[in-house]
Amino acid sequence: MKRFWLLFSQTTTVLLAAYFVVATLKPQWLGHAPTAASGITLLEAPAGSPGDIPVGSFRLAAQKASAAVVSINTSKAAHPNPNANDPWFRFFYGDQGGEPQGGLGSGVIVSASGYILTNNHVVEGADEIEVVLNDSRHAPAKVIGTDPDSDLAVLKIDLDRLPTIVLGNSDALRVGDQVLAIGNPFGVGQTVTSGIVSALGRNQLGINTFENFIQTDAAINPGNSGGALVDTNGNLLGINTAIYSRSGGNMGIGFAIPVSTAKQVLEGIVKDGRVTRGWIGVEPNDLSPELAETFDVKTQQGVIITGVLQNGPAALAGIKPGDVIVSVADAPVTDVTQLLSMVAVLKPGTAARFTVERKNQKIDLQVTPGIRPRPKQAAR
Repeated sequence: MKRFWLLFSQTTTVLLAAYFVVATLKPQWLGHAPTAASGITLLEAPAGSPGDIPVGSFRLAAQKASAAVVSINTSKAAHPNPNANDPWFRFFYGDQGGEPQGGLGSGVIVSASGYILTNNHVVEGADEIEVVLNDSRHAPAKVIGTDPDSDLAVLKIDLDRLPTIVLGNSDALRVGDQVLAIGNPFGVGQTVTSGIVSALGRNQLGINTFENFIQTDAAINPGNSGGALVDTNGNLLGINTAIYSRSGGNMGIGFAIPVSTAKQVLEGIVKDGRVTRGWIGVEPNDLSPELAETFDVKTQQGVIITGVLQNGPAALAGIKPGDVIVSVADAPVTDVTQLLSMVAVLKPGTAARFTVERKNQKIDLQVTPGIRPRPKQAAR
């Protein structure tokens, strides 16, 4: 028995000594390594394979959508100051207006044939447009059409094997849904940020004529304009357009045009070269107590008409200043933004029923919308 315990103790001593030597000289054999500073042995988690996706990661969505998001570089020719030849002007102000202007934005490839959605303000007034793909390919772009009313534009490039994004369903969005914003902020390169849908149907912001924005707190900065807002499956939900900011940078309030609107604009421009919207030729205003008193209006709901274009569709149908439009095609009207949107979707040349209140009497009128004139290009 004594010999057994002696043999056991000697064997244990040898094994412990061997372990100590291996742990000191060849720690990798044991699956861990000493720190360089102190030599303390630390246990480390086994390295995962490159295909392992951490729980909660948006890796797949980012990979799926990023390939179809492009950077857009624009340039405008130099426009010399009209007073540039005046020696007194040059004395006080120096030489001005001699340098070309450059711009930066983003876009989304929506078709394998090369169609790209972006913002109108990204390409407005540009003399040259260059598109840079995520795979580093470059190509000049042609403007197929623009829609200043929604601040959207359609470009086209000629390249093979173009990645395209999958269009999602922006109508199914709800506040709190997770989203990713993809673009080229400040020109640093393609960037993916995450957040949630903060609000839906934002309007009366003074950004576009027709506003129905998705609001998100995903970081959007200058250069992101025209980029993609996608869901956690990588499907396109909107085109990032604007931010609310006091400093020029992100403050957690960004706005995107829903893909439902972008799709209508894309189809109209590709098919007809422009977006066709209904128009009736009136000057509408939200019904305020002051306007109600001025025009002797008793109703509390609707949009009051303060001006009517002579020989326009509304005038020909019998709408007069002081009338309050309370419904269009049997759908109630509550404010100017809603009225503009409802009239815009009417088919030009096809009469629609407008219910107006005049002198406390409701009157049904058949108004045949015309085609909304293109807005004048405004300098930004």
